[in-house]
Amino acid sequence: MNADDERVPHRVIFTVTDLTKEIDGVRTVVLYDLDYTAGQLVEAELAFFAQADDRTVWLMGEYPEEYEDGELVDAPTWIAGLQDAEAGIAMKAQPQLGGPSYSQGWGPAVDFTDRARVFEIASRTCVPARCYDDVLVIDEFNPDEPDAHQLKYYAPGLGVVRVGWAGALEESQETLELVSIVQLSPDALAEVRDAALRLEASAYEVSEDVYGRTPPAQLASEAVESP
Repeated sequence: MNADDERVPHRVIFTVTDLTKEIDGVRTVVLYDLDYTAGQLVEAELAFFAQADDRTVWLMGEYPEEYEDGELVDAPTWIAGLQDAEAGIAMKAQPQLGGPSYSQGWGPAVDFTDRARVFEIASRTCVPARCYDDVLVIDEFNPDEPDAHQLKYYAPGLGVVRVGWAGALEESQETLELVSIVQLSPDALAEVRDAALRLEASAYEVSEDVYGRTPPAQLASEAVESP
């Protein structure tokens, strides 16, 4: 990542937990995301995804905690169904080139208005983890920043393996590459689960008016679908 013409190391650890959470009547999978810049934790996030019967993947909301020097400075939370927020599409079931852009979520209370469009299909990319074929490249952008575009490379059956950039805004020149994929042991998964639940406990205090109106996350094995 470039900041003030200086290259800054950036590392993201993205974990699919064994937790689910009901968002706007939909049972979602809880993802736990840790973001480090120059070795310092700058964001910890819970994100909520669900897949529809037609295989479209939806983003139902996010709770991000942003830190400076180890102190919490912001938590711009949006949850579908609350404060006029609406779910958005994380991945179309049948992406096509040349189609219109689509919403990745709508959180007007926190200015979350990200959109996306298909940039490339059937691409090939190589990252430290390995090389991938049939890669889908998605251009993500905020309409309020027309010169800043993030390119995400999705490998079949896996997800994002590379993040690049396009546009004239220099602050957007962030690059990430998949380094490793780890299948967690039961003990390691339990540790991540506990960390995600601690972040949720913080969310209930920090975002009482939004997150505080949601039911608690549950183990996927214990979740019961609503009739």
